[in-house]
Amino acid sequence: MSTEFNVTETLDVKGLGCPMPVVKTKQSIDSLDEDGVLEVVATDSGSMSDIKGWANTTNGVELLDQEENDEGGETVYRHYVRKTE
Repeated sequence: MSTEFNVTETLDVKGLGCPMPVVKTKQSIDSLDEDGVLEVVATDSGSMSDIKGWANTTNGVELLDQEENDEGGETVYRHYVRKTE
């Protein structure tokens, strides 16, 4: 599955474990303008539930989609988060 969003910024957190993908996502989303879309690229399988949980409990952000893909023999997780305020 390939999801197309008008991505404003891409954040590469591959190789980082919990809680760093969420910490870096929050830092990056804070610097975006309203309606900006952040693509987060991670290798930590826990990022799927961690980023979803963070987005669902954080005002001003919306989780648009999450994808799990095999890229060069490595599982990569992509998260698309919009800043809503």
